Amino acid sequence: MKEESFPLKEARLRLLLKELGEHDELYYRLAKPKISDQKYDQLKRELEQLSSELDPLGLFPTKEKSSNNEADPKGVLVGDDRVDGFKSHTHKEAMLSLDNTYDENEFFEFDKRLRKVFGNIDLDYVVEPKIDGVAVSLSYREGELECAVTRGNGVTGDVITQNLLHIPELPRSINALKYPDFIEVRGEIYMEHEEFTRINQEKEEKNLPTYANPRNLAAGTVKLLDPKEAKQRQLRMVLYGLGACEPVDFFTSQIEFHKTIAEWSFPTVEFVSFVPSASQAWEEICKLDKLRHEYAYPTDGAVIKLDSRERQKTSGHTAKAPRWAISYKFESERQTTVLEDIIIQVGRTGAITPVACLAPVQLAGTLVSRASLHNADEIERKDIRIGDHVLVEKAGEIIPQVVEVVEEYRSNTSVPFSFPSACPVCETSLARIEGESAWRCPNYGCPDQLKGKIEYFASRGCMDIENLGSAVVEQLVDLKLVTRLDDLYRLEHRHLLELGGFAEKSARNLINAIENSKTQEFWRIICGLGIKHVGSSASKELAKNFTDWNVLSKATAEDFIAIEGIGSIMAHSLVSFFQSPENLLILESMENFGVLLKSKSVEGNFSPWDGQIFVLTGSLKKFSRLEASKSIENLGGRVSSSVSKKTNFLVAGPGAGSKLVKAEDFGVSILTEEEFISFIEKPDSLLA
Repeated sequence: MKEESFPLKEARLRLLLKELGEHDELYYRLAKPKISDQKYDQLKRELEQLSSELDPLGLFPTKEKSSNNEADPKGVLVGDDRVDGFKSHTHKEAMLSLDNTYDENEFFEFDKRLRKVFGNIDLDYVVEPKIDGVAVSLSYREGELECAVTRGNGVTGDVITQNLLHIPELPRSINALKYPDFIEVRGEIYMEHEEFTRINQEKEEKNLPTYANPRNLAAGTVKLLDPKEAKQRQLRMVLYGLGACEPVDFFTSQIEFHKTIAEWSFPTVEFVSFVPSASQAWEEICKLDKLRHEYAYPTDGAVIKLDSRERQKTSGHTAKAPRWAISYKFESERQTTVLEDIIIQVGRTGAITPVACLAPVQLAGTLVSRASLHNADEIERKDIRIGDHVLVEKAGEIIPQVVEVVEEYRSNTSVPFSFPSACPVCETSLARIEGESAWRCPNYGCPDQLKGKIEYFASRGCMDIENLGSAVVEQLVDLKLVTRLDDLYRLEHRHLLELGGFAEKSARNLINAIENSKTQEFWRIICGLGIKHVGSSASKELAKNFTDWNVLSKATAEDFIAIEGIGSIMAHSLVSFFQSPENLLILESMENFGVLLKSKSVEGNFSPWDGQIFVLTGSLKKFSRLEASKSIENLGGRVSSSVSKKTNFLVAGPGAGSKLVKAEDFGVSILTEEEFISFIEKPDSLLA
């Protein structure tokens, strides 16, 4: 290496430290990563290579380091997820990261290095899935849960116990005759695909920006300062790692640890394979790559660990990672395509959402031509421009997203995207609430907002007004037949005959559907009003606690916060909604039109389904998921997206997978669709 190259390399190293520090802030603290995991790992490797060249013996600390890295003074990036507002806790044993590889040869190099330490013999390994979630450490003292802590900076983490108490799998104690005096059990908090999709669907229904992927949403949820807010999102947990343990020889191997915590009824990973060599470990990695798509949680790789605890100790660790384990990351399916345009959509709450229009590309089994760009900040951070070649992937294999721009293909005539300052529909100047990422159109009379509000109000999850779809709504608003929600109940048969596609029968059917909606359950009306942050679950709780809209409209923030599942943000949103004279006028008008704006009395009625928890899985032939869920809730039951020990019944259709296996393990009663139908017809026979 030439002498003159050192200043350039030192400058590059300092730039990398600064850049990676910024990416750590986005990933660990804000749960809003700007670049892909693979790109981040490439930058880390470049940093480590430069550090090795400039300081091969590791004698001198770098003058600069990533700002959030106390655990590693040389700036070798353990990461730091700590935020203000949480109590700190020091891990008894450091909670390190894992070295990553995307290359088969590098995996076998990892094995080769270990075999040199142990006499060049085949080594026993355990292969586990790498879950794309949020690392957590649970401390148990004398068999009782002491606290749940994030990784933090590897040495100190944030105490998040209160935000995890609603997770059904969280073990409050060790249910066994024999257990260590003290133990740290490590694992991952994650969000299932179904729950992630549900939350994003609610966001879409409210025309709010959606979340990028399950990992980011899970990370943001565990760091909510209000546990009630966290409870509204169904997090899950799986455990697979061992930290400190007293006595230290309680476990002799990784596979023994897995078997023991399974016997303790702790939530464990679905795939654990013990193998006697690296070549067999590779076979298991390939097997896991095929199986992972069947799992309910996002899995982005395999973790390979030395099985022997004694050999783990002998192997030791670096400042950031154990030498006895490695993560093999699976390649995300990605494609490069051209971003042909960026269009701006206006949601029913006024939120302005930019959407990427792409040259169609095949991705994970579907043809993708659009991807959410989330907000103006996202476009600016990634410097996304019309005409760019972009790398697209499905976040959590669900939602198409633009990962990054392929800058080498960028045209010299390219210009940065200019986010509009006015609403593209009504031309009202956009506004931004402090602390929010979305720009909004403040004009409540904006036609696109009104269309979104009506569609949401009429949707199956709210008032369920059949035949009132987007095409009909568009005509009603454009012709000014409906200028606010209560105008739906002013519509007459003659008005509908003015619309394209309507004849006598179709007009009569829609009028009847609107009339029938007047007697819908109170919670559906609350939900249909589209109050910010208020979804179906919160609406049901509100309907249980308030007899009619007059009582509801006079409630204080404290009244709302006292209700299970409602936090301060939602409470203030409710108060703000009912302080609006326009909203109260609409509700009063609806009541005058005969809409039932109060809870139906259910006193004295008992159903054997009350409090029973159902999970639906597989393909149901005679029901949609929504219809089956509605039937259960109408009879007093509750629908959950995941199986736990508290689940009473699993309704299993063809194609049932891991949920069926888990239900059998927990001894949950399993119903076929035919049995489920017979119980609906004769509810009293359910518990017979």
